[in-house]
Amino acid sequence: MATISAKDVKALRERTLAGMMDCKKALEENDGDIEKAAEWLMKKGLAEVGKKAGRTAAEGVVHSYIHMGGKIGVLVEVNCETDFVARGPDFQEFVKDVAMQIAAANPLYLVPADIPEAATAKQREIFKAQVIEQGKPEKMADKIVDGKIGKWHSEVCLMEQPFVKEPKMTVEQLRATVVQKTGENCTVRRFVRYEMGEGIEKKVTDLAAEVAAMNAAAASGNA
Repeated sequence: MATISAKDVKALRERTLAGMMDCKKALEENDGDIEKAAEWLMKKGLAEVGKKAGRTAAEGVVHSYIHMGGKIGVLVEVNCETDFVARGPDFQEFVKDVAMQIAAANPLYLVPADIPEAATAKQREIFKAQVIEQGKPEKMADKIVDGKIGKWHSEVCLMEQPFVKEPKMTVEQLRATVVQKTGENCTVRRFVRYEMGEGIEKKVTDLAAEVAAMNAAAASGNA
């Protein structure tokens, strides 16, 4: 068994916010590997978080965030159980982090269950065509596509995305740590993201072509 140092226990506690004894046990169970120990604690923590998931979270805040000098704007509703927690620093920081995540990572959906079946079917069709084009055996295609769909979820679903401040943690795992800190069920309910000029077809100007045309017109007029 690996020697567990106080420094490692402290580092794991700062990362996971778990108790000192729990951190020590996690490191012992995972041969001193901090990454595996953090995952071990998260799984244990998620079991506790799950007990709170059924509790009504109707308080919280609607937070606005403007990024990049007004080029990107986000509105997000994050809920908790009491106004007391809604005004607390842990919840407020989580809300700000979620808004920043939406601005930076541009998720299209909250969770995989929100993705329309037609969109998933289309994406699966695209992935399967890519896999076949790469020469993979037909019998392996579906399994490979399943993996690609999972990766796609981590790109387009907010709660599945790697947290921009700590990519080894998903936004869902971040939420779980906030539940542990506050002792309340905390959820991201909905969001909207605006980006300046999004959806507007912009005219592309070819300055060189315009100058050439002007010169040609001038030459024709002088002829």
